[in-house]
Amino acid sequence: MRTKLDRRTFLGGTAGAAVTGLAGCTGGGGGNDETTNVGMVYALGGLGDKAFNDMAHTGIQRAEEELDIEYSNTEPESQSEFETMQRQFASSSDPTYELVACIGFAQTSALETNAEEFPDQKFMLVDSTLDADNVASYVFKEEQGSFQVGHLAGLLTTREFSHEGSYGGSDTTFSTNSEKTTVGFVGGKENPLIKKFEAGFMAGAHHVDENIEVRRAYAGSWNDPSKGKEIADSMYNEDADVVYHAAGGTGSGVFKSAAERGSLAIGVDSDQSLENDASHAIVASMVKHVDTAVFNATKSVVDDAFNGGEITALGLEKDGVEAVIGTEYEGELPSDITDALEESQSAINNGDIEVPTDPENA
Repeated sequence: MRTKLDRRTFLGGTAGAAVTGLAGCTGGGGGNDETTNVGMVYALGGLGDKAFNDMAHTGIQRAEEELDIEYSNTEPESQSEFETMQRQFASSSDPTYELVACIGFAQTSALETNAEEFPDQKFMLVDSTLDADNVASYVFKEEQGSFQVGHLAGLLTTREFSHEGSYGGSDTTFSTNSEKTTVGFVGGKENPLIKKFEAGFMAGAHHVDENIEVRRAYAGSWNDPSKGKEIADSMYNEDADVVYHAAGGTGSGVFKSAAERGSLAIGVDSDQSLENDASHAIVASMVKHVDTAVFNATKSVVDDAFNGGEITALGLEKDGVEAVIGTEYEGELPSDITDALEESQSAINNGDIEVPTDPENA
């Protein structure tokens, strides 16, 4: 059973009062000693981003359905809240949370403190690693999936391609122009993790043609659609055919920009073409299966096989990341494009293509 914890109740009062408030929010789920409870501490930006956090939520929902667990959600609004929210789950006794899921690398510092303070509490950490026996770390080879969508962008910008669709109730042609071989990348906050997305995308585009220009910019935010649109507008105005974002909720502005002008965009973390009014602009998404990490970590606790102290790395080969064609483009991309993507994926998996993690090497 899912519960959404009220942020004010969760953070308010003394430690004891906060735990009491938390127990009340669970609807008495802790009364069943056989039930595994999971506390979800999401990344900044919260649920509804249709990307990173929502993928994590999909994973715990799957666990609820298949493993008969219960879970509670918390959505920090600032980095300073991570330590408190982790601690409240770890110190709760009604219910007892067998696993605390920390979604996002920004929680690493807070978890380092809490993992030591609560040595018997099981934690999982996504997108970072922590050397602690009670922490299972899950990381992804984002550069590999980003290479695939960069490869796709490169193949599209070097040819004339068009797709008949709609946006805002009007028929629209979404197209590329081979005379200007340019693509774009929009990041959220600039850090080593997002640099892996950038590097892979650049390498994929240059795998098609070293002369393809890759424009790059960072919004400085995970939840600023206006800034995302402003950056994308500039890139499309400077002849970019396809823009890929790794910017959380900021990316919705990229989609709006693409849809308004009949250009193409690439989403991230989940298949962002689903239930999106700009779906005809979203040719593909680099899906990062945070849902798989959350489900597997929860299952390990249920099965009494928790892999504390271990690092699990998920890439193309382990279905941790993948390039997913947009729902409006299924069966529409030329076969030579889809064949080329299959070939590059195989080459990455067998080691013939080594994808860089630093844009300077792309």
